Amino acid sequence: MTNSMIDDPVGGAAHRPRDRRGLVLVLLSVLLAVVLAGHRAVPNVHGLGSLLDSATPLLGLGVPVLALAALLRRSRRALVAVGLPAAVWALLYAGAWWPPAAGGGPAGLRVASQNLRAGNPDPAATVAPLAEAGVELIGLQEVDDADRLAAALRPRYPHHASISTVALWSRYPIRDSTGVDTGLGWTRGLRAVVATPGGDLTVYVVHLGSARAGDTATRDETVRTLARVIRSDRADRLLVLGDLNTATTDRVFAPLTRLLGDVQADAGRGFGFTWPSAVPVTRPDHVLYRGLTPTAADVLRTPDSDHRAVTAAFRW
Repeated sequence: MTNSMIDDPVGGAAHRPRDRRGLVLVLLSVLLAVVLAGHRAVPNVHGLGSLLDSATPLLGLGVPVLALAALLRRSRRALVAVGLPAAVWALLYAGAWWPPAAGGGPAGLRVASQNLRAGNPDPAATVAPLAEAGVELIGLQEVDDADRLAAALRPRYPHHASISTVALWSRYPIRDSTGVDTGLGWTRGLRAVVATPGGDLTVYVVHLGSARAGDTATRDETVRTLARVIRSDRADRLLVLGDLNTATTDRVFAPLTRLLGDVQADAGRGFGFTWPSAVPVTRPDHVLYRGLTPTAADVLRTPDSDHRAVTAAFRW
């Protein structure tokens, strides 16, 4: 055998080029799985960790994109690798679509929360679907036209409490109401005691501080302040209705979820995204509770607002 035959680059197995097809897709799949599994380990510097926490449910959209790319690339190993982020995402979030353990049964109380949007040209039209849905309590944020709201709601909701830009409208008597300081420097929350047929119910309507890219400090502090207020409240039955400017997947939300149940998680299906209204990608609007049993949770699109409304039903 000659040296030329040994060194032949055409037929020698040692010289066959490695198949790198789909390698980039494999690396992207692994990276996506790592981000999904470890997003809480990302430091919350300038709100980066908080933003990532809120966005992780949407990262699941990367799975079908990577799978399609693997099919087009005809790479079996890339297609197998896509299963890794798919499994992590399913482990984290697929349960949101399972039948809720707490759902079902007759409701004794139905509530709604709506951010009206400052400058709303027709707030009466925005709240009309909520009244037509038959809820007994409506919590509103960004109220700047109280007179038009009163004309629309008073026939069905004769009882009303408001402070600054938040308000509560009720079919049942409001026994007491007071402003709640959430640390904004101006009062943008209220606490009311509603005399319902099931007994007294303490209701908070709040609009917490806004979060901006790179600046969540004000929002974070208002969440912590509200949690301290709730912790000191001894009411057996309590609801929080409002725009909290953060998602339940955000680590900043933890002080509240340690104290209260989340009706969407316990009695709803899916993520219940509410903002922006046209194509919602996150859920800053919430109904939190204690001392009640949730039976249903939903999201309702309303006109003239950049937020969808959230609704919930409870039994005593």
